[in-house]
Amino acid sequence: MIDVEDLIALIRNYNPRTNGDLIRAAYDYGRLMHEGQMRQSGEPYFSHPVAVAAILTEMRLDDATIITALLHDTIEDTRASWKEIASRFGDEVADLVDGVTKLTNLQLSSTETKQAENFRKLFMAMSRDLRVILVKLADRLHNMRTIKSMRPDKQVQKARETMDIFAPLAGRMGMQWMREELEDLSFKVLNPEARNSIIRRFLTLQRESGDVIPKISSDIRSELEKADVEADVFGRAKKPYSIWRKMQEKSLAFSRLSDIYGFRIITRTEADCYRVLGVIHTRWRAVPGRFKDYISQPKSNGYRSIHTTVSGRDGKRVEVQIRTRQMHEVAEAGVAAHWSYRDGVRAKNPFAVDPGRWIETLTKSFDEGDHDEFLENVKLEMYTDQVFCFTPKGDVVQLPKGATPLDYAYAIHTRIGNSCVGAKVDGIRVPLWTRLRNGQSVEIITAAGQRPQATWLDIVVTGRAKAAIRRSLREEDRERFVKLGQELARVAFEHVGRKCTDKALRTAARTLGLPDEVEVLARLGSAELTAREVVEAIYPELVSTQADEVDARRPVVGLGPDQTFRRASCCQPLPGERIVGITYRGQGVIVHAIDCPALAEFEEQPDRWIDLHWHSGRHGAVHTVSLNLTIANDAGVLGRICTLIGQQRANISDMHFVDRKPDFYRLIVEVDLRDVEHLHMVLTALEAESDVAQVERHRDLARRPGN
Repeated sequence: MIDVEDLIALIRNYNPRTNGDLIRAAYDYGRLMHEGQMRQSGEPYFSHPVAVAAILTEMRLDDATIITALLHDTIEDTRASWKEIASRFGDEVADLVDGVTKLTNLQLSSTETKQAENFRKLFMAMSRDLRVILVKLADRLHNMRTIKSMRPDKQVQKARETMDIFAPLAGRMGMQWMREELEDLSFKVLNPEARNSIIRRFLTLQRESGDVIPKISSDIRSELEKADVEADVFGRAKKPYSIWRKMQEKSLAFSRLSDIYGFRIITRTEADCYRVLGVIHTRWRAVPGRFKDYISQPKSNGYRSIHTTVSGRDGKRVEVQIRTRQMHEVAEAGVAAHWSYRDGVRAKNPFAVDPGRWIETLTKSFDEGDHDEFLENVKLEMYTDQVFCFTPKGDVVQLPKGATPLDYAYAIHTRIGNSCVGAKVDGIRVPLWTRLRNGQSVEIITAAGQRPQATWLDIVVTGRAKAAIRRSLREEDRERFVKLGQELARVAFEHVGRKCTDKALRTAARTLGLPDEVEVLARLGSAELTAREVVEAIYPELVSTQADEVDARRPVVGLGPDQTFRRASCCQPLPGERIVGITYRGQGVIVHAIDCPALAEFEEQPDRWIDLHWHSGRHGAVHTVSLNLTIANDAGVLGRICTLIGQQRANISDMHFVDRKPDFYRLIVEVDLRDVEHLHMVLTALEAESDVAQVERHRDLARRPGN
């Protein structure tokens, strides 16, 4: 465990004006509060807060943050209270310690809904004071460094949570060194065989070709000296997890993997950065498509640097990052650079981003939407790199890597996104699913009356665009449900001899506890209400309680006592549809829907027609209907479709594939339904599924009686 004087010495290296007495007081108070407590490794528990404080000194943070690290577990694990800490060390420290305690109690790897709510609390804590997250990240880093003392199942849980949440968060905050270490420590727990394999291959490569890092570093220094450019050069091999991820993403073997070495060139001025770039590209061949200028277009967390990949010594690809000393400080500390101290005063780094503005850009699109959308938005925002595109007027629009013109349109304004019909990139018309690249100019083409399509959800990558599209689709579905509800209500009211007026529907809304008649129609159309429930809310005496369940053997009214019947296979009529019977010798009566094309052949035989109608009341789900489905040929899609149909309380009695293509399947699904309302419920649910390209009722004249 680090001694208090050693800790103060670490702080004085960058902040000679540190309040040593206050640091000592916090150290002594924390040690007293944790006295007798032990870590699972057998060390005194207080060694952990001290180690966290030491990690924060590497970021050159202020006294309040260091003291918070020393006390960050006292409120949770000891008898200490906010009031006592505030009286000893001030409200600022007490609030920070309380914030870290609340974050520690969040179960970020719990169920989706709870996880989304806890993420929201995480971002609220960040918005109050970002230093809370800095302490929490340092706390997680030390826990991962000492994870071997935990139970194996606990190791896996913590490593997965670190890989999914804390490592991306550190990267999003610009602390790339911490992200890489957290990822690699998690990788060591989650996939030790893969990590050891990468390390063994590295050792083999070094034996075969020697340590190329000093050689390439020497080559770069030599070229810079020739050009009379003063700069520092550092080289390193990339972390095992970084290499493993690249192998998985590009499906490459280690032997075919390029740029596994990275080099940083730290210059004196911004102008020198571009001079160094010229030297590098003059001496070595640049790899096309691997150049990024984050100096002219910085990332939102303040990161500035030039990235390029070149074919270096012996044809090996190496990545080179070029930046000034001040840019390098921000690249190392990220958003934490805002609090960095040098020589006892807050460092005035012109590239350090304002934490308040950074939080605002990260959370501005998280205010709307449900839990699932919020969680999706958070994860999308945390994992992404950026590309920078230009409007026709030359303004810069920042988007995540992989963004499309649709994302760009929604980034400008939701109205522009909703009405987008096309896009031009660098003056050329392109499909909406085109992936944008750095520096491209984008022009959006709009049209009045255009509405977002369900397929757009598979095109966009930003949380803002996805939320806006879903919101529009919900509104559009509501309009469709209202229209369907109007028709269902009209038929239901006519069935009891009444008119479906707005006044009647308003009365039904009051009885059912709904805000207005439009909500009644929307719920009726979406099958949240039945037509029977709406009519019964106004005219309970007209709804026969005897007709609750129809006898499945005699669901049709109008047949003679000795007549048998069956539904026509060609049109498969359902209760709620107008029907007619056709007599067949030896087959009894075949019931057709009134609009069935097969009835045309009986126009000259009126004696065979029988006027029929369905019994009122609730029919059983025994009436089979064929649905023609076109679905995406992708893993799990068919299972989801079957589950969706089951959720509508409909049973699949048979299915067969009609056509199989590499991208889509077409199939006929036989579904047992109650009535036409039940059919509308199933069709609506399927139409809303993004993997369903088309769904319609299947009617086959080849199956009509007599064929």
